[in-house]
Amino acid sequence: MNRLIRGAIVAAVALAIVAGKASERSTTPGQPKEPTKADAERMIRAAEGGLAPVYAPLAEEIVERLTLADREGVGIDVGSGPGTLILELCRRTKLHWIDADINPYFFPYFLGQAEAAGLGGRVSAIRADACALPFRDHFADVIVSRGSFPFWPDLQQGIAETLRVLKPGGLAYIGRGLPERMPLETARRLRAERGEGPKYDPDETEQQLRAVMKTLGLEDYRIHRPRPNNPEGVNYGLWLQFEKPRR
Repeated sequence: MNRLIRGAIVAAVALAIVAGKASERSTTPGQPKEPTKADAERMIRAAEGGLAPVYAPLAEEIVERLTLADREGVGIDVGSGPGTLILELCRRTKLHWIDADINPYFFPYFLGQAEAAGLGGRVSAIRADACALPFRDHFADVIVSRGSFPFWPDLQQGIAETLRVLKPGGLAYIGRGLPERMPLETARRLRAERGEGPKYDPDETEQQLRAVMKTLGLEDYRIHRPRPNNPEGVNYGLWLQFEKPRR
């Protein structure tokens, strides 16, 4: 991507942020606690440690399923935290990626890692609530999120915001857990070291996602359940994939 195009994208990001802030939406009552530096440091340690094997195969899976290798424009990772997934996506796509996270204490680490990897000109960061994204309508080409939606104040509102911000024909990949291509032994070891995280029923979560999609009037979507019947009984999680309807 040449400097002129990159500069135009960065300018568009700034305009989107300004436009989004002018029309921020309110979230549900009972806001979560204010994020802290300690929260960010804890997640950074996890991303560098036990979760490190997740990001590269997950990025490969996202690029393949959404056909992103030659796509240009803007991608947003909602709840990206330390931005490890973004860096892997940068290595595999031509998109400019934005770390949209509610905790700004992640951003110095994320931007430093991007610079060290030679990707500093291809990323941005902005403090963002998933249920009130600070971007204008029809802005992003791709929105992804790993492990964030269980903490959104309102799942339906978060997915509705994803739809609002996506361009017509824009793509989304939202979920929790592990990539299907992760070897079973690696997944078993990761779960044994870190535990399953917050407990949840994948069947119940799938039904919640289907109910949200029905309410939003979206019929063309897929829910991926990686290796649901593996012999080790490892929970690989689940992923929602959809495209915003074209005009």
